Amino acid sequence: MDIKQLRYFRTVAEEGQVTKAAKKLHMAQPPLSQQIKLMEEELELKLFDRHGRKLELTSAGEVLYQKAGQILNDLEETIVEVKETNEGITGTLHIGSNKSCFSSLTGPLNQLRQQYPNLTYQLREGDTYFLAECIRRREIEMAIVRLPIERDEFEMLPLPSEPYVLVTPKSWGLFPADAKEVEVEDLKGIPLMLLHRISGMGQFELIVDECRKHGFDPHVICECPDATMLLSLVANRVGATIVPRSTLEAFSFSDIESYEFRNADIEAKAVIIWHKDRYLTKASRRLLRLFEVNMTDLEKLVQL
Repeated sequence: MDIKQLRYFRTVAEEGQVTKAAKKLHMAQPPLSQQIKLMEEELELKLFDRHGRKLELTSAGEVLYQKAGQILNDLEETIVEVKETNEGITGTLHIGSNKSCFSSLTGPLNQLRQQYPNLTYQLREGDTYFLAECIRRREIEMAIVRLPIERDEFEMLPLPSEPYVLVTPKSWGLFPADAKEVEVEDLKGIPLMLLHRISGMGQFELIVDECRKHGFDPHVICECPDATMLLSLVANRVGATIVPRSTLEAFSFSDIESYEFRNADIEAKAVIIWHKDRYLTKASRRLLRLFEVNMTDLEKLVQL
């Protein structure tokens, strides 16, 4: 059994038909069928159950499908690593970001672009759960996400934490014109639209729990994973929202007011994550280094 056969096998499994797989592989159907037959003879077991023209993996086929995927991914990473021993930083950087974290990416990405003008980028946007899945599926190398997140599979570089802010329609006039801060208790009765992940715990639960610590349940009228959608709804007077401060600063909306909390015990925390057991390209390692340098410079400014 060789690498080419494993690729053939996975393509047939994904397409569910030899005819479709052969077309995708740009080869004739009989040689492809023969390769699958040779694999089954070598292993002395069936890899597919045949239901008419439809092929479905057997239990043994499922195991081989998963293992073959790991082997092929490891091979691709090995090829990249070997090539990078003698090459500079080139190719494509695959990275993701929460929309609420995107402002922290622009500076280092611009620096990287200036240093390595031949580098190209593929950016993926989504909530923390979605981007972690993208890393697991090897669709991206790293991502900037909000905590909390399951830590077992990932290495992490913490980014500076920041406060949450309440954002309301300007026309509501809920607080005095010169107000810059509010109490958590001031949220009572306000129709709130909160960031909520597709799956798992996140900012929604942090904010709800904080309100409950102050003796009330928030009046949540909308849950959404997209910060810009929520800010747009606020600008159109549908409700108020709570987002990290940098999220508000990253997008331009008129007819809104923002307030920090005087007595909240929660902060928005972001990290860069990447898989513990995978090779990071030179471009990704360089971007991480730029984040580290920028944070060190920021800490020095704070100390001054």
